Amino acid sequence: MRQINVLLVEDNPGDAELTRQSLEASKLSVRLTVVDDGEKALKYLRRAAPYQKAEKPDLVLLDLNLPKLPGGEVLKAMKGDKALRGIPVVVLTTSEEESEISRCYAEGANCYVVKPVDFESFMEIVSAIEEFWFSVVKLNDSGKTRRSAKPGEGVR
Repeated sequence: MRQINVLLVEDNPGDAELTRQSLEASKLSVRLTVVDDGEKALKYLRRAAPYQKAEKPDLVLLDLNLPKLPGGEVLKAMKGDKALRGIPVVVLTTSEEESEISRCYAEGANCYVVKPVDFESFMEIVSAIEEFWFSVVKLNDSGKTRRSAKPGEGVR
């Protein structure tokens, strides 16, 4: 089984640690990399200094409320970059604003999840995200989701 690379873009050390603990409890082999602001996220994804040897993530978990560059801008930059747009992005944030949710989906988020406030629920959510993206969804070797049908067509 190959190792799954997850990039967590999260400035809250407590949430980053909860995510790490949840992924470590998994049956899957997950390598978690954490960056704590939007600028570092884009440098990591583009393999700019000091991340020249960074591995392309199979999934990005993205908070919206980040220092230096907001998560929404990171999402927009990723989906506007041919080399990055195929990486699935799960927005994992505290905002329940309908306009924020709609904007993230319009900008290409694959999933929007509101962070629960209690420890147990947070762990369950991270576990469910992991289960869905790495046990249910089929990803090709480049990390892109495989599409069974074109938009508007039924699945055959």
